[in-house]
Parts: sequence; structure tokens; C-alpha cells
Amino acid sequence: MNQHSFDFAIVGAGAAGLHLALKMANDVFFQNKKILILEKDEKTSNDRTWCFWESGKSQWDQLTRKQWDTGLFINQKKKLSFNLDPYRYKMIQSADFYAFAKSTLTQSKNITWIKEEITAIQEQLIFSTINTYHAHHIFDSRMPQEYQKKKENYHTIMQHFKGWLIQTETPVFDSDTFTMMDYRLKWKNSTSFMYVLPVSDTEALVEFTLFNNELLADNTYDLYLTKYVEEILKIKNYTIKEIEKGIIPMSTYPFHTHHKKHISKIGTAGGWVRPSSGYSFKNADRYSTMMIENIKKGNKPEKGIATSRFRSYDAIFLKVLSKRNDLGEAIFTQLYTKPDIQEIFRFLDEESSLMEDIKVMFSLNKYPFWKAFFS
Repeated sequence: MNQHSFDFAIVGAGAAGLHLALKMANDVFFQNKKILILEKDEKTSNDRTWCFWESGKSQWDQLTRKQWDTGLFINQKKKLSFNLDPYRYKMIQSADFYAFAKSTLTQSKNITWIKEEITAIQEQLIFSTINTYHAHHIFDSRMPQEYQKKKENYHTIMQHFKGWLIQTETPVFDSDTFTMMDYRLKWKNSTSFMYVLPVSDTEALVEFTLFNNELLADNTYDLYLTKYVEEILKIKNYTIKEIEKGIIPMSTYPFHTHHKKHISKIGTAGGWVRPSSGYSFKNADRYSTMMIENIKKGNKPEKGIATSRFRSYDAIFLKVLSKRNDLGEAIFTQLYTKPDIQEIFRFLDEESSLMEDIKVMFSLNKYPFWKAFFS
């Protein structure tokens, strides 16, 4: 095997790896640094949809397929419409993000993108099925092997979902309003709901999402999606254009303990996904910026990332759902039906003050939640 040397290597071209690479490409500090991206897949398929709320405009607006300033929260008792202003809920499809990132990065002479499968990483060496690479520092998005062995020792909930992008023959959707959560159809006595993103009056992503550890057979997700579309949304004539499916671990597992002198874990493997919500795109953007600034200051790249007081709040939330999964609907109802939904967005974005956090906590008047809080 041949050995090639680089200053930085990014293993995995998902949201985290590409956000980090794009920030390196746009920062003069890295212009004379040799940067390697290693990814086994082509990264051309539309394999996932990323959504996030944001106030004002950003660089990602050029990739945003759809934005909403009004949302719905629905359960058996109420249907609440909430205005997000000054926020907007934004939707980006992965194929568009991948295409943009590849187009931008291939214009950088100091960045090399190689399609190879990684077999191992040891210190500053990366082993693929074809070559060996050396890097001064490695950013690794692969999940640590220890996670599967030890996750049972921590509060862990799987966010698993399947979604259909459907096209209808006639206008049926309100394209100005998305559905954050609809609890009218649930899996047993669990935290499960439907999520609807209408991109036009005849097209929408309809997704069945569960926050528990009971993965379903593939046809069960389909059964619930069919029932929701046809019986609750009352849509009879439609075509399934695309399908997406995924599993996001929401865990108190200490991913940060897998950082090493020359290796920083990123993405889900670095604890970048907010354990209580599963949102990742905006975190990848924010944490990549923090890593770049840390590197420029001579600090460890991962300094201050995913270690805030908000992780303590996430631990409380996951502990409750681990023991009383049926309480998820009540907790989310109390969060998303608050008069000031913007306060919740600041809380979930880790931008709220301690006093705002306490206010949010006191709004969750469930005994198991408070028991977990004080323990």
C-alpha cells in the first residue's frame, strides 16, 4: 500500500464532514494546508432531509427547497397553529447539499476527495481497502465501536422514521404551513407522531417518527403512513415519488471521551446531534465553526463542543422517555403549545439564558420529569 500525507483528514462526507470541509475551504488560514476527504459513497442520492429553524437569512437559503413561518401541533384534543416569526422553518434536501459541497470543494486546489472505504484509524494513520494515509489531525465521523457495547449503560432512545414524498393529483396541502407533530395516529403507547412538510399544494414529505427503542418492520411503517395519508389526510389518489428512512441515536453516551490527541470525533459520533431532539444540520454548522476557531487559536479542535449545561437537560429528558415512553406526547404538547414558541427554539438551539431554561423546565409539570430532574 502507498502512504500519502496530509495536514488534515476528514473521514466521512455527511453533514458534519462537509460543513467542516466547506469552512476550511473558505478560510485563508487553511489555504496552504493539505486536506483530505475520505468517503466510500458517491454522495449523490437524496438520502435524507434536513430541517432547522432560523431567524433571518443565511448562506443556506440558496439550497433551501422550502421555508415556512407557520406550523401546526395536533393531538386528539387540540389543533394549534403557531407563528414562528422571527424564525422560519427551513428544509434542505441532502442531494442539493452534497452537490453544492462537491462543486465548491473540487475548486479548492488544496483539498483532495477520495472515494475509498476506511478499515481502521490508528493514531495519525488511516487505513483504507486500497491505501494508507497519514494526517497531522483526523476528523472521524464513524461511530465508536464501544457505543454498541456500552450504550445499554446509558439512557438511549432511538429516533427512527420512514417518510414518503407524495404527489397528489389535485391540490390538497397548505404549502404555507408545516406540521411539526401530529399525534392522532401512534404506535401503541409510545412517543410517536406524524410529521408533514408540504413543498407545494400537491406535494409533501409525510413521515412517521418514533422516539423509542422498538424498531418496526419496514411494512409496519408503510401501514401507518398509508393509514395516515388515506384516513386522516383523506388523500386517496397519490404517487410515492421518494422514500427516506433512518435511525438517529439520542443518547447520554459520552461520545466526547473518544477524542484523542490527533483524532477528533465529529457528527453523531462526536455528540453533535442534540440528544433530546435529533436535530443535526444547524449543530454541524455551528460546531464546525467552533472547531475552525479552536484550530486557529491552537486549542484542541473539540474544545467546548457538546459539553454545555444543555446536555444535562437532555439527560433528564431521555431518562424520562426511557422509563415512561408514553409521556412523550404530554411533554412535547407542553413545549410546543407555549404562547412563546420562540423561547423553545432558543432553548433547543442552546441560545437561551439560564433564567429562560428554568422557565421552560417549570412548564413541564410532570412528576416523572421532576423526579429525574432532582435525581
